[in-house]
Amino acid sequence: MDAHEPDDHGHDVDPVVEADDGPSAHDAHADDQVTTAAASSKQPVWSDSGDAPFEDVEPTPVYAPNKKGKKTRSGGGNETVEIIKTVFFALLIAFVLRVLLFQPFTIPSASMEPNLYEGDYIVVSKWSYGYSKHAIPFSPPLFEGRIFAQEPERGDIVVFKLPRDDKTDYVKRLIGLPGDRVQMINNVLHINGQPVRDVVLSEQDATNMYGMNVIKARETLPEGRTFTVQDFGPGYDADDTQVFEVPEGHYFMMGDNRDNSVDSRFDEMNGVGLVPAENLIGKAEIILFSWSPGASLWNPVSWFSKVRPSRFFTVLN
Repeated sequence: MDAHEPDDHGHDVDPVVEADDGPSAHDAHADDQVTTAAASSKQPVWSDSGDAPFEDVEPTPVYAPNKKGKKTRSGGGNETVEIIKTVFFALLIAFVLRVLLFQPFTIPSASMEPNLYEGDYIVVSKWSYGYSKHAIPFSPPLFEGRIFAQEPERGDIVVFKLPRDDKTDYVKRLIGLPGDRVQMINNVLHINGQPVRDVVLSEQDATNMYGMNVIKARETLPEGRTFTVQDFGPGYDADDTQVFEVPEGHYFMMGDNRDNSVDSRFDEMNGVGLVPAENLIGKAEIILFSWSPGASLWNPVSWFSKVRPSRFFTVLN
């Protein structure tokens, strides 16, 4: 056989080399047998080459013969449960935020012009005055009065429940605190016998829907807080009133559009009357968005044609 010719089993064999000295081939073969026997008596060694003797190891459930893996059922039922849980927790978070932190409102009328316009979308802070039953949707009678109560400040724009039905949401400016005496004399607001200083800003640069001139003035409350009001001039129903004495636990509210606002100058049956502290919902903080009257959710064109971007993110005073 040639030096590198494969044997009958297809394996390469080393060339035969004759040697004058050293162990004979028979002795070498005997040594190989001893070595092989000694090696076979040792425990097989695991390696990373895939030659691990699985037949000598207790099979694990993964490799166990004649056993089928468990089949998993379709995840349709679990997905439905997860969706329900996600919706539930989303609603729960929204409910907590609405009750404890913020609540949105849309302005439905012109009674608070020139500071709030019909179509303004405002955000009210719920923690400003503490919490009453009216902080919760549908005003459930869970408790009386207010918890974590804080006194509002004169001049705040306040959202509250209308006293005569405890259901309708109103927004006005807080003018009279408990113990105050409030009166309108010849179209001038008086608090505790003193006229509130006002400065006319303009008289004929704006008109109302009936074409009447609108007077805008800057009022300064006793504590120094200032804001802009508007009216149609003297001679209207609420320009001269009686003295309203604000009792403990109540507040006197007025609209900034003085001649176009039904507020605490009118009794509870015909207007707002005095507002109990329990009816306060929160303080109006910011105009988030604004659309002119006529915008409709079902008319996408109006979303753009009626939008008032100049009023977006306006902080309220």
